[in-house]
Amino acid sequence: MDTTQDLLIISASNGENLKLATRFLQRAEKQEIGVELIDLTELSLPLFNPRTHAQDAITAEIDVLSKKLRSAPRWVICAPEYNGSIPPVLTSVIAWLSTESDDFRSLFNGRPIALASFSGGGCMELLLSMRIQFTHLGAQVVGRQLASNSQKQASEESIDDLLKRIMQMKPLKL
Repeated sequence: MDTTQDLLIISASNGENLKLATRFLQRAEKQEIGVELIDLTELSLPLFNPRTHAQDAITAEIDVLSKKLRSAPRWVICAPEYNGSIPPVLTSVIAWLSTESDDFRSLFNGRPIALASFSGGGCMELLLSMRIQFTHLGAQVVGRQLASNSQKQASEESIDDLLKRIMQMKPLKL
């Protein structure tokens, strides 16, 4: 398989979802997929606020993140469920990214995205919320998703299957 940067794994937590993202990274590396992991909790971005979005330091960090996201044709997003929905760090990053250009949807449009979660509950509300948001932004969201928790850990077979599915998808040229 091609070993160029083919996949970006994004973690929206520094806890169990970072561990899940690391498992995706390891399984992808084992399959010789060119892969990188981004932990959104390591970014120095404040909560998005339209009053502060023009600050140079923030804009520079968003530019770096945007370039990294654009460089990978496919993403796997591992996020925990927060109050039945998307975690604040992921929502805020999407909001920051939406201000980085006049055509921010081009970042998402036609891009294959797979969704995974480790959450204390069932995480179905989160997975549905992310599916709605990323579909709204124009992404091709993989039909299968991965839901796990302390009673139902993600199996290697499930991770491998999700990787196989996303790697078969090609970004749409729009």
